[in-house]
Amino acid sequence: MPARTAQQVIDRLKNRPPTLYHRGQKVEDITTEPGICRVVKSLASLYDHQWVHKESSLYESPTTGDPVNRTFMVPQTRTQLQQIGDTMLKRAKFTAGMMGRMPDYLNRAIAGYGGSADFLAIQGPHFAENMKNYLAYLRENDLSLTHTLINPQINRAVGAAQQKNPFLAARIKKETDAGIVIHGARMLATLPISDEIMVFPSTLLRSTAEDAPYAFGFALPNDAPGLKFQCRETLDYGRSHYDHPLSSRYEEMDAVVFFDNVFVPWERVFLYRDVDICNQAYAATGTIWHMAHQVVCKNIAKTEYLLGLASLLVDSIGIEKFQHVQEKISKIWINLETMKAFRFAAEMQAEPNDYGVMTPAKNPLDAARNLYPHLYSDMIDIIKKLGASGLVAMPTAADVSGPLSEEINRYYQSARQEAVDRIPLFRLAWDTALSAFAARQTHYEYYFFGDPVRMSMALFKNHDRTQYMDEVREFLQRSTAE
Repeated sequence: MPARTAQQVIDRLKNRPPTLYHRGQKVEDITTEPGICRVVKSLASLYDHQWVHKESSLYESPTTGDPVNRTFMVPQTRTQLQQIGDTMLKRAKFTAGMMGRMPDYLNRAIAGYGGSADFLAIQGPHFAENMKNYLAYLRENDLSLTHTLINPQINRAVGAAQQKNPFLAARIKKETDAGIVIHGARMLATLPISDEIMVFPSTLLRSTAEDAPYAFGFALPNDAPGLKFQCRETLDYGRSHYDHPLSSRYEEMDAVVFFDNVFVPWERVFLYRDVDICNQAYAATGTIWHMAHQVVCKNIAKTEYLLGLASLLVDSIGIEKFQHVQEKISKIWINLETMKAFRFAAEMQAEPNDYGVMTPAKNPLDAARNLYPHLYSDMIDIIKKLGASGLVAMPTAADVSGPLSEEINRYYQSARQEAVDRIPLFRLAWDTALSAFAARQTHYEYYFFGDPVRMSMALFKNHDRTQYMDEVREFLQRSTAE
């Protein structure tokens, strides 16, 4: 089929629901389940959005000629890469950047792996063919993915193979002519309300030879037998969009994934028992940079939203004359331009990788993904300081139309807004900076690509600084010679 619509997404999730457990029971219908159903609608709305903006969001399938989502494209030119970036930014802005794991993120992962699938042929040509076929399958059916990368937090001092039970972390239990059997658990699947799950090694964890039974990459439908998602408690409390404007729409949900003797057919296996290949896969195929490209576009959209929100707060209560306020707004603007510059540099400096895929430049994206976890919490702190006590004093929709409505209209006005306009603005700021949803967003951004300390260690190890050291040595030599 061509690119899907919202109704088609909802119909599939109703007919083929993921096996979710929430609040102590199995969810029978995620399209109606309180605390979950509204993000299903938000997810589905992205599929209508692509048709509203079909000129920029869709392109012609290379196999069928049908219109398909541009985020599945394997770019061959810088222009195509920029077009993909434009699509991702437009879609991220539609959600104010608040859906961190919208389908585009893993669409880019599969496009990266699919375009560079010949790397997987090192293990055997069938692994490369499996990945190419899977990219085509996702693209032509316009499916959405969740993914899981890391092992459960049991004993973090040792690896998966050294845990007290070898099947705490998801592990290969059996191999047959038809496929493999996986048993154990993995963290942390965001957006489990999707169609399929991508189970790959982490970009940060470096397994050793003894971890071969834990070294694999595969994908499965979310309704596969034995595959279960244990969800955390929802942050969507069923309140109105007026009271909880973000959490009532964009509560993506996070889950731990249980593999209860899950069968994976060989045609869905892409990496298998080769620790070295698993450790190299993301970087060697350039997949991590296609994913980071999506993330920097999301960061731009999210920072634009924060800049607009902060500026409206300042305007509402008339605090723009204060120097510290001007400094705070300036910081958000600088952050925005920094993210836009990283995207521009990544696209303008893009080069074909070893497999002919136009790949965004590594260095600006590596800088972006290491910087933003720190910038985001700082910007949220700015929203808190600008809103101050106003963020914890706003009435609900029921209060606004309740017995004290007259007093609320009188006393909740601001320098430039009547109460009817100020209250929704400050409730939005509260849901951005102080609510449970807001706390999860801040935590999520901090750990988006993994532990920031480990990421810094990887950056330190992988970026050669010899050139800059030599320049300083040369300067010192000139200084001592004079």
